[in-house]
Amino acid sequence: MPKTALIHSEDWRRFDYGSEHPLRMERLGLTWRLMEAYGLVTLAGSAVHRPEPAPEAAIARYHRPEYIEMLKACNDGIHPRAAAMFGLGPGDNPVFQGVWDCARLVAGGSLLAADLIAKGEVDRVFHFAGGLHHAADQRACGFCYVNDAVLAIMRLRERGLRVAYVDIDAHHGDGVQAAFYRDPNVLTISTHERGERLFPGTGFVREAGEGAGVGFSVNLPLEAYTDSSVYLPAFEEVVPPLLDAFKADVVVAQLGVDAHRTDPLTHLQLDIQGFATAVRRITELSPQLLALGGGGYDLQNVARGWTAAWAVINGVELPNELPASYAADARAAGFRATTLWDAPNVLPDETRAAVRDYVEHQVSSVRETVFPHHGI
Repeated sequence: MPKTALIHSEDWRRFDYGSEHPLRMERLGLTWRLMEAYGLVTLAGSAVHRPEPAPEAAIARYHRPEYIEMLKACNDGIHPRAAAMFGLGPGDNPVFQGVWDCARLVAGGSLLAADLIAKGEVDRVFHFAGGLHHAADQRACGFCYVNDAVLAIMRLRERGLRVAYVDIDAHHGDGVQAAFYRDPNVLTISTHERGERLFPGTGFVREAGEGAGVGFSVNLPLEAYTDSSVYLPAFEEVVPPLLDAFKADVVVAQLGVDAHRTDPLTHLQLDIQGFATAVRRITELSPQLLALGGGGYDLQNVARGWTAAWAVINGVELPNELPASYAADARAAGFRATTLWDAPNVLPDETRAAVRDYVEHQVSSVRETVFPHHGI
């Protein structure tokens, strides 16, 4: 049984993007309590670690000093006039009380996860509050203030480890791709809803890297209504061959749950079973695994998806019925689901056929564009 670790902090209760913002911090508590109800926080061979806020110097390994200074200036919840120059203000990236403290805690959790892997203390670790993959080096973007995934990859690289990044969020992992776009020592793979349809409007197959990094940025765009029956074969065509050829020491996986069919911000159609199957394959393909959270804006999907992911990472089979001890949480959060797994998805045959045609074309384009650079 591999050694595993779960990163979690109750300090998330201190932070709030605002009542109208789609990213709800309570999703983290709901996830933790569902894991707890299933007995997943006291597993043999596993440990729970509480992160500390990352030091400013650690965040400055990637983020620009002027941006860090602006985040610090916004920490009291009042944004300076120049905040908009850094993507901060009303809208996607609000200034709220403790925004810098929150960013430090996100970064601290993912850096702790990287250190546990690098020191050989665990084989698999899950920091489900992390995975804020849109943040740029000098700008907040897409609900993300500090790019903890980039910081974790950089920490692993500093320890001499070869890293592959696999992102299954519905949104393109643009911030991570940008950070390593010229680096042949970091392979980034992102599966996501096509950029013509969804923020951030990037992630096309032709974005394959620059200079020495050509072929090491991989994007698989998905058509709206892509469900698990289409997604999982496409995943198999692209991800395992690349990971096998790249031979990473560690896989960093961003496990956003917003590709689920009821997510309010996206148009994909995965179910929890399909999501968990993708996580299982990533786990099987990873010599060591650092898993992060990410998107997810329907609270029931986030709690069920990340609980299922943590069970998969530990090789645990869960009962389908949500535990009775979780019923009050589920009611309070407005859950419509009473089970871990979803009912079968029903799509018109002509819709699924059109979606499959688009996705298969994108898979062929990936194989033509990227695979030759890896000798596949």
